Amino acid sequence: MRLWSAGLEFDSRRSPFFKMETVKGFRDFLGEEAVKRKLILDKIREIFELYGFEPAETPIIEYEEFVKKENQEDDAVRDIFKLKDRGGRKLALRYEFTFQLKRISKNKKLPFKRYQIGYNFRDEPIKKGRLRQFIQCDADIVGATIKDEAENFAMLKRIFKELKIPVKTFVNSRKLLNEILKENKVKEKYFEDVIRLIDKLDKLGEKEIKKELKKYNAEKVLEILKNPISFFKKYSSYQDIEELERYCKMFGVEIEFKPTLARGFSYYTGNVFEVWSKKLGVSLVGGGTFMVNGIQSTGFGLGLEPVFLLADIEIPRIDYILISLNQDRKTIKLAEKLRSEGKKVIIFYGKPSKALEYANSYKISNAIFIGEKEANSGKAKVKNLKTGKESFIKI
Repeated sequence: MRLWSAGLEFDSRRSPFFKMETVKGFRDFLGEEAVKRKLILDKIREIFELYGFEPAETPIIEYEEFVKKENQEDDAVRDIFKLKDRGGRKLALRYEFTFQLKRISKNKKLPFKRYQIGYNFRDEPIKKGRLRQFIQCDADIVGATIKDEAENFAMLKRIFKELKIPVKTFVNSRKLLNEILKENKVKEKYFEDVIRLIDKLDKLGEKEIKKELKKYNAEKVLEILKNPISFFKKYSSYQDIEELERYCKMFGVEIEFKPTLARGFSYYTGNVFEVWSKKLGVSLVGGGTFMVNGIQSTGFGLGLEPVFLLADIEIPRIDYILISLNQDRKTIKLAEKLRSEGKKVIIFYGKPSKALEYANSYKISNAIFIGEKEANSGKAKVKNLKTGKESFIKI
């Protein structure tokens, strides 16, 4: 096998360092895990389309300059995987979907509602529920209002209800944070730096963040953000939160105002939010309001990896294993008949003992044996491998 990367040739047959295991932060999903992931994604896709979003596909590899653009200081942008093609052009693996909206939403009738489900890549530390190659499920609206934000929350509520995951939705406003920073004489050129630090409060702790905020004369901000909800009503930007709450009630959605919620991306301009799982202690969804080609937009990214760990979803099994005892023609005919009725079927050509061992390893409940006797009589025995009960089926 020969692999090309950044114009260098690598021949695995001659390398003593060639390994079979996956790269750190990348992994295989097989069997029940793969089935569960597919079912989760099918459910998410179904609900996205229920709310009028249309699918989109975009390249995994983009020009590095396009990937970075004006967000170069964001942690996620700094964590991109960089590469070069044979022509020496600087490229990067896609780290999220939002930046590609600038290209695909041009000249679209507004509101433009698109969803995208696919792999993104970040060269960042890994932990439970976080990999370096991960599936993101995004839904964005270019040309959006606060009413659309509330409807997106209703869509997320439906998704997590279907997946049986209890969650809490926290909201804040970037406008509100900017207003507080301005009131406290923080220089505008430092707003993004301060907001990035506030966003890391849960990770680094108050002591560390306060120390860093002193560089920008913004350490007082943390104390202000500890105030009760009533305190923030004096700010004009809090009206956006109140309007969002009003429309969320119409959709039957509960949200909780969290003054310290900031979101790390610099492109957010209005309300921001996160959906959290208390059980796993991580954010399952993050999003907010941003501008796309000068148009107000809203959207979110739902990470499959933590949702996969939490989702309570029933895994469908193979319905029958058909065991051919030198009766391949009859077995194949019955298998195709059952499949036409929507049944999941595996044909096993070999010894019954091996077939039953195979069925047990894949948790297949029903076995049908087809030998000469069954072929002549036109009936085959169906054995439930869990209960031992037997019935008959026409061949």
